[in-house]
Amino acid sequence: MHSADTLPNPTLARMTGWRGRVRTVIFCLLASYAGSTLAATLTGRAVLPAVTFAPGPTSGKLIGPGPFNGIIPPFPDQQPIQGFSGALDRGDGTFEVMADNGFGVKDNSADFHLRVYTVRPSFATASGGNAQVTVERFMELTDPKRRSGFPIQNENVLGRVLTGADFDIESIQRGRDGSLWIGDEFGPFVLHVAASGELLDAPFPTPGVQSDSNPFLPAGSGNLPNSRGFEGMAISPDGRFLYPMLEGALKTDPDPKLTLRIFEFDTVAKGFTGGLWRYRLENPGNALGDLQAINDHEFLIIERDGAQGPAAALKKVFKIDLSQTDSDGFVSKVEVLDLLDIADPHGISTSTPAPRPGDFGLGDTFRFPFVTIEDVVILSPAELLVINDNNFPFSAGRNVSLPDDNEFIRVLLDDALGVDPEVLVRPALLTAREELLAAAHAALTGAFDDAGRSGALALAAMKRARDLFRLHAPKRLEKRLRHLIEAKQLTKVALVKLELGRSEQAAAGFIAARRLIGEALPRVKH
Repeated sequence: MHSADTLPNPTLARMTGWRGRVRTVIFCLLASYAGSTLAATLTGRAVLPAVTFAPGPTSGKLIGPGPFNGIIPPFPDQQPIQGFSGALDRGDGTFEVMADNGFGVKDNSADFHLRVYTVRPSFATASGGNAQVTVERFMELTDPKRRSGFPIQNENVLGRVLTGADFDIESIQRGRDGSLWIGDEFGPFVLHVAASGELLDAPFPTPGVQSDSNPFLPAGSGNLPNSRGFEGMAISPDGRFLYPMLEGALKTDPDPKLTLRIFEFDTVAKGFTGGLWRYRLENPGNALGDLQAINDHEFLIIERDGAQGPAAALKKVFKIDLSQTDSDGFVSKVEVLDLLDIADPHGISTSTPAPRPGDFGLGDTFRFPFVTIEDVVILSPAELLVINDNNFPFSAGRNVSLPDDNEFIRVLLDDALGVDPEVLVRPALLTAREELLAAAHAALTGAFDDAGRSGALALAAMKRARDLFRLHAPKRLEKRLRHLIEAKQLTKVALVKLELGRSEQAAAGFIAARRLIGEALPRVKH
């Protein structure tokens, strides 16, 4: 096993330097206060009701007759929008949320389609808001070119849509080219998926680790228990390296219930680098919820117990530093947020939607008491977005008699994080580039309404990126800011051309703007 002291030189070099040493000193000072209570304030909340469905084939046929918290399966001609195990900020007011394998296990999720939904929360805040979440669209994961390497549930079905019997997808990141990288639990695998949802490569297996659910092995013969794969997976600020993290220890570990592994994966070389770190849980019964990068060596981790409602005792976000390990080789950790102790001085949680009889954890001390909390997104150096996985229809953490909703909460931290500006700017730039390409294609095919919509979304993302550029390290980002401003002007001109019916000129403008957005993206460090 590697510690930070025995990592390959390129990895260690990325995490050192004078800035790293200064951060290390600060980290060590903060670590001495790791057990103290940290203040945090609820700044926004939005709720997607549990009973929310999208078109699709009948689902839930394999989970039993129910009822489960008042819900009776199956669900004719529809798919529940639930189980958000990964979330990405798109930088334009929307988020991509990824549903996991469906209903909890491989055997009961063969009729659950693996999807990524684009949602737009309208947060209730101190100044208003309706707390609703709009589902704008979804993308299905497919394997038309048979990249998976094993028979899937829809092996001979047109479209070869992937299901919860094929992969248990738990973590997601966007690559520099707009494609998606997904962490799976069944392999555990790292999956590479096109922006359209098509599997691009064969699943990348984890060196030395095979789950009991691995499709290439007899059931139960792996060295990792079921449902303990890549629950979290961060990406480096420049978009090159992934950090997939196991939710459980190996069967052969001497202290198997406390040790979790973090790996490093190079998206350019398309392989694991050998970088490896260990994380120690607070309690043997706890589990990982998510992993996200703050900068090139600090990360946020959700750690949670297996309880819900009033029984929930630990639902926390910690900060770790991969460049700092203790004498046993475990990364140090500092508490950042206690999700069971959030101040709500403005009454956001009780404003809208109105509390229901039996609701728990709403009010002055707001609690996020869900059994699985699997999404954290950095919105700013001092504000996080946290989302639960509601395990529809089984979990009932907010109300003992009702299935959990998907709740989106914004939380203001007491102390700002040392967030690399690239972490904040990158999502908006990727979204702008993606929408500009969509606008160009739509313009050339005569779909003017679609082109205008994509162009407008690109402009919204560029505005957010510009504001972030100016707010964080403006001198460092000055050249890239100029590219962004030029792209914005080209996009505005292209939209005018579109209104005049000059589709080819509009498309050319969108493509030129997209090229400039590429120049504004962070450079890959070698």
